[in-house]
Amino acid sequence: MRIQSYREFWLYYVSEHLHPYTRIWHAIGTTCVIFLLLVSLFTGNGWWLLLVPVAGYGPAWFSHFKIEKNRPATFSYPLWSLRADFRMYGLMLTGRMSQEVEKAKRWLASRSI
Repeated sequence: MRIQSYREFWLYYVSEHLHPYTRIWHAIGTTCVIFLLLVSLFTGNGWWLLLVPVAGYGPAWFSHFKIEKNRPATFSYPLWSLRADFRMYGLMLTGRMSQEVEKAKRWLASRSI
């Protein structure tokens, strides 16, 4: 069944990132992306942008395949996944991600009934 709304996707996305190390690797990748975007902007050198996909997706995909043992949501929902990754990053920085993880766990439990 295909997810129809970002709100539903968000719960699915978080449920695919339950392991804290998966979220940490995502944060590392997102931090690298932001750094590369800033370097490109301030140096005026667009070549740095070529590293953005590798820096962002590399750590994230590593974490899915090696830690979480699941398929990255990017493969099925690329734009929502990108949006959710930045949302997760912000929630991690503000200390509010654990609340979302608990919501996702309840969502998963309700789906298995």
